[in-house]
Amino acid sequence: MTTIVVFSHLRWDFVFQRPQHLLSRLAQHYPILFVEEPEYDDGAPFMQRSSPAPNVTVCRAHTPIHGAGFHDEQLRLLQPMVAQLAPPGEDVIAWFYTPMALPLLQALQPSLVVYDCMDELASFKNPPKQLLQRESALLNTADLVFAGGPSLYEAKKNRHPSVHCFPSSVDVVHFQQALDRERVHPQQADIPHPRLGFYGVLDERFDPELVGEVADAHPEWQIVLAGPVVKIDPERLPKRANIHYLGQQPYTALPDLLAGWDVCLMPFAINEATKFISPTKVLEYMAAQLPIVSTPIADVANPYGHVVAIASSAQEFIAACEAALAQTPEQRRHMVEAMLAVVAATSWDNTAKRMAELLESAPPRAGAAADAGINAGTSAGAAGVAPAAGVVRVAMPGAAGAAAASGTAAAAAKAAPRRA
Repeated sequence: MTTIVVFSHLRWDFVFQRPQHLLSRLAQHYPILFVEEPEYDDGAPFMQRSSPAPNVTVCRAHTPIHGAGFHDEQLRLLQPMVAQLAPPGEDVIAWFYTPMALPLLQALQPSLVVYDCMDELASFKNPPKQLLQRESALLNTADLVFAGGPSLYEAKKNRHPSVHCFPSSVDVVHFQQALDRERVHPQQADIPHPRLGFYGVLDERFDPELVGEVADAHPEWQIVLAGPVVKIDPERLPKRANIHYLGQQPYTALPDLLAGWDVCLMPFAINEATKFISPTKVLEYMAAQLPIVSTPIADVANPYGHVVAIASSAQEFIAACEAALAQTPEQRRHMVEAMLAVVAATSWDNTAKRMAELLESAPPRAGAAADAGINAGTSAGAAGVAPAAGVVRVAMPGAAGAAAASGTAAAAAKAAPRRA
């Protein structure tokens, strides 16, 4: 049996997106250990485990350290806990969504290292200072690199010999539930039409000024925004009588939202944070067969410009929304035909299957993890921990045991084939 140990900067219970789609499907073939960033806890360190999906275990360390994310100060506590995650003697595939967790590779003896690059994290607001250096080390260490869209593929293809483009995909069956336009989401049931909607994270990639201009241009339009506010001041968000903030929504509720919308919006800012994004929602909107208006995001405009209205200014965006609301039956029929052709060509099931084939066909590792420049210069060690009722805790070994585990894992990575 082979276990996939995933290191993620995104929590499993955050917005349901690429990691959850792929890993819940790969879990049909591999046990998944999803290692999240640690959470502050002023008690003794422990690893909390939960199982949000079949064969998926979410592992969240609790530590008395305030350093955010996979901070260097966290590593000495995390390494021995990570070393205990996979069953003894089991093959391990190490799967990274964030390069910041790379030093934790010392706690494993992986038969394969995968970097699923879904975002250019260095372009986001306030990136960790070590991020670029650590990504270079991860690219030198990884056996396979998956790029989350064409733009990311172009940025990484010359930095690694085995880069594969796997753009965002879609669960068509789930989102075609929205074709039943009688479905009702309770939070928008009393909002009149026309409704123009967006769901997703409201962060530095979101353009609040554009949304404000759209709302001002047509006070009769109702702008529905569903998603958590992250890394930006909520006061920056436009406040209008016709703008409605619904907060983060569960994945299961998204078809209910879409069923009640007239136009789907993608009001992304054009900045460094959006230069490489490949929004999952564009295909989800298409599966719901609703008109889409977007700003000129490269991975939207290039492959989908024949289906999605691309607008470069507020005036163009407003005009595109007006045209979407005024579509004739013939225009809508042509739009739906084009959307069906796009979504028929992709699925998360097929993407996960192709990734699994690459995992199985990749040659076993021969290099040493220590040679990749991943040593963070930390020492592992902490006191043992007693379990608490209702929480699964993994006790940390003492300093001697932790040091031994770290030293062993820093040796040559296990060169054995993966077992199905």
